[in-house]
Amino acid sequence: MIFVTGGAGFIGSNFVLDWLAQSDEPVLNLDKLTYAGNLKNLVSLEGDARHLFVRGDIGDKELVLELLGRHKPRAILNFAAESHVDRSILGPGEFIQTNINGTFGLLEAARAYRSELPESAKNAFRFLHVSTDEVYGTLGPNDPPFSETTAYAPNSPYSASKAASDHLVRAYHHTYGMPVLTTNCSNNYGPYQFPEKLIPLVISNALAGQPLPVYGDGQQVRDWLYVSDHCAAIRRVLEAGKPGETYNVGGWNEMANLDVVHTLCGILDREAPRAGGSYRELVTFVADRPGHDRRYAIDARKLERELGWRPAETFETGILKTVRWYLGNQEWVRDVQSGAYQDWIAQNYRDRE
Repeated sequence: MIFVTGGAGFIGSNFVLDWLAQSDEPVLNLDKLTYAGNLKNLVSLEGDARHLFVRGDIGDKELVLELLGRHKPRAILNFAAESHVDRSILGPGEFIQTNINGTFGLLEAARAYRSELPESAKNAFRFLHVSTDEVYGTLGPNDPPFSETTAYAPNSPYSASKAASDHLVRAYHHTYGMPVLTTNCSNNYGPYQFPEKLIPLVISNALAGQPLPVYGDGQQVRDWLYVSDHCAAIRRVLEAGKPGETYNVGGWNEMANLDVVHTLCGILDREAPRAGGSYRELVTFVADRPGHDRRYAIDARKLERELGWRPAETFETGILKTVRWYLGNQEWVRDVQSGAYQDWIAQNYRDRE
């Protein structure tokens, strides 16, 4: 069995679904079910004995220890995190609690659990920590992409909290011998992404005839990674990664945010035409967020060279799949756009007109 934390969130639920589509090895899934955790992402697994869901906090050491002792997983994969930069600016406390204190509690539980394992199981055990490229800071337009040796320089409360969690994971390897693996990924997109992030926000706003907000001049550059490609990379790192190593996971798709928005508008113009004109007419430039990093780019050659992974999707193929998924799952979108979600959107964009 593997133990997945945050497995009802966007990346975590995609990982669980992909894992069980390719393997009969059971998944123990722990998720706190905050606003971005959604059991409807996993509705296809109802009644599947290979999936055991537990609602709980990774920082609850007693609960985690009890689950580890009872189910004896061979690996922990930590997806659990607060992950939205804008939310971290408005309320950093939850990011410190989950991303730093929560990771610390999970590491402590894993250390205690592993210490009681037989030697063969102890050697085979893995702790895989899923992180972000944002820990590296920002790049100039001509700077080389982030590599695994790039110095950390986080610029938001979110990225600082993830950087701290990465350092804790590293320290537990060097101090306690914990067989850890860390992955730092670029911007994910795909099915089940909560519509506060750029791509699902643009899709949902466009279909509702609402403005498509673009921060600043829209020239912030990101590397875009289709979520199923990310899941495949994590499976490969778990299978063959070297304990103590970090692996950058990227999609080799650098694009400016405005270009992403225009691409989405073009696809929607074809797939779900808007009466009266193009969706591009809804693009609205709004005030930039504080400290907005200008460019991220990932050098994922180490992962390809050492473990043979490359993304299967181009941005063109992945974004088309994503738009079609949202068009075909409007009930899911309506369900997640609760009153709390609307309150958040109103708060975040209230002063950006």
